[in-house]
Amino acid sequence: MNENPKSLWRIPVFWLVVGLPLLSIVAGVGLVIVAVRSGGADVVSDPVQRVSQIQTTDLGPDEAAKKLGLSAVLRVEDGVVEVLPATGRFAPSASLQLVLEPPTRQSDDLRLELVPQGPGWRIEKAVDAEHDWVVQLRDAEGHWRLHGRLPKQQHAARLSPSLGGDR
Repeated sequence: MNENPKSLWRIPVFWLVVGLPLLSIVAGVGLVIVAVRSGGADVVSDPVQRVSQIQTTDLGPDEAAKKLGLSAVLRVEDGVVEVLPATGRFAPSASLQLVLEPPTRQSDDLRLELVPQGPGWRIEKAVDAEHDWVVQLRDAEGHWRLHGRLPKQQHAARLSPSLGGDR
């Protein structure tokens, strides 16, 4: 009974013992590379302070927008970005700053300056409708700020102060 010894490469258990750990190492390295290349996932673009393990931010502009009773409607369609006032008293001759941030990639942020035109403010700019946008609208001096979210495939969003419950 002299059997020829089988090569290790032909034994299925060998592939389980060696192959699975090697596969998990390759997959782990791949995940680390993807995580590093995608950047941070923090969608808060405001300056943030860390105090005793708690993040704090300045809500003064949101409070000012609430006191002024400001809200607006953002419309994005046919290569035009337009903001129309809904409530409150906006300075009609001042330009506004609009920031559109995708929730996942900071490199795709859009920072637009809207100029007064007609009943609101507008700029000609195409906006990708294939993902959601986190929206911030503020005056040029940064005294007040409105927030909103433009969902994927939608052309309008309501912008309101982040304080005050009814968003």
